[in-house]
Amino acid sequence: MSPVTKFYAVITCVLLLLYSSGCATRRVGHATNMSLASSDNPSRESTKPTSDSLVTTVSYLGEVENGQANFPESIIVAPNSSFSEIGETQPAMTLRDFESLAYSNNPTIRELAATTQKAAGFRTQVGLRANPIVGYQAVQLADRGTDQHTAFIEQEIITGNKLALNRNVQNEALRSQLFELETQKLRVATDIRVKFYEALAAQRRVELIENFRSVTDKGLELAELRKQALEGSKVDVLQAKVQKNEIDLALQQAQVTFEATWRELAAIAGSPELASGTLLGELPKSEALLDWNGLSATMISASPEYQAAQARISRARANLQRQGVQAIPNITAQLAAGVDNATNSGLINFQIGAPIPVFNKNQGNIAAARAEYCRAVMDAERIQNAIKARLAVVSREFDSSLAAVSKYSQEILPSAQESLELAEVAYKAGETSFVQVLVSRRTYFDSNLQYVLAQSQLAQAKSKVDGYVLTGALDAVIDQSGDDSLRGLTFSQQ
Repeated sequence: MSPVTKFYAVITCVLLLLYSSGCATRRVGHATNMSLASSDNPSRESTKPTSDSLVTTVSYLGEVENGQANFPESIIVAPNSSFSEIGETQPAMTLRDFESLAYSNNPTIRELAATTQKAAGFRTQVGLRANPIVGYQAVQLADRGTDQHTAFIEQEIITGNKLALNRNVQNEALRSQLFELETQKLRVATDIRVKFYEALAAQRRVELIENFRSVTDKGLELAELRKQALEGSKVDVLQAKVQKNEIDLALQQAQVTFEATWRELAAIAGSPELASGTLLGELPKSEALLDWNGLSATMISASPEYQAAQARISRARANLQRQGVQAIPNITAQLAAGVDNATNSGLINFQIGAPIPVFNKNQGNIAAARAEYCRAVMDAERIQNAIKARLAVVSREFDSSLAAVSKYSQEILPSAQESLELAEVAYKAGETSFVQVLVSRRTYFDSNLQYVLAQSQLAQAKSKVDGYVLTGALDAVIDQSGDDSLRGLTFSQQ
């Protein structure tokens, strides 16, 4: 066999051996990543989703924990243009219509979905092995007849299971972003419901004022007739006109409020161009009493906001574990094969080396990782207390509005209506003054408006409870998707 033939045969064998070992390493690394990603993590019990889109996110978490999920396209919500061409004659819209619109078009949901894709990309990147280096070397070229020619392949071998630990750290970052995505969906759902009931109450106030305006119109007409019949006075007519003008102003203000609330609702839904129309829905007439102490404990354990904080603790713990093995030196191996023309025979060279952790033992990053773990723990405690504080505020709103709804519906409204009917009958019979009629009308009018306000507040408070007291549909989102810096750290031990 000639030297050239020997040279090519050696190179072919070396490449085949390295390729086979590389495939096996990838399989082992993937299995290690799966085991690490599924261990040392807190409880991942997901919340009850408020829409079908939440189911995709929560089910995907289980695959993320195993480190083997392919990122589902359904998490990235494409803009929905089904409502974008609605004109002035659009049909009446329900709460479900606005929720569907918001899940499709709210920019914060799509923004957070993009951050989860970022985290998934980083998780892939930090676990990739180093590329092999292939080269050619010639020695003693000036000394004719004694030159040596070799082809070499060089590979850095990662020790300490660093790549799998990299994936574990970034896997927790991905879990955190998925919980943040679910949290944002609840924020959007809560704000949509709160604004929907606010707009529905404004619409109801417009209807009440329009109905009451017909009463004041008839009252003004009656006052003028009694004045003409010399049974009333000009004062009665003027007072009736004042009340009518007040009602007209209240109607105008209620219409302005409805239009503004509609625009705000449409903006939260991600369709600010949506023309105002009619809302279909019912304001609550009663609600069951809630056990706030029990609800607080349940809400904290199931809140995706708190679960995201727990995932960040897991990420900090995984990073601390990863920084602890950074000082274990990687091994760089080189294998070269070629031909020596001086002896007309083949040659094989092998070289191996590793940095010695004498000065840099990664002590700074380890200390920073410990501090980050403590910070993450305190942040989770802060979120827990924040949930309790927000729930306390909502409990006050819920209980007070529930008491108001019950009082108005059972006692105040029936009495106000009966008082108005008796006052009008007595005035027509000349048994009472017109002032008493005006007072009765105003009492009836104000009582109905206050009842609608109490209903609206009760519906909004219940919406906040159902949404884990999460609000802020258009606030800046949390992006802690991480980066690929761990990969650079893995291959730089100096």
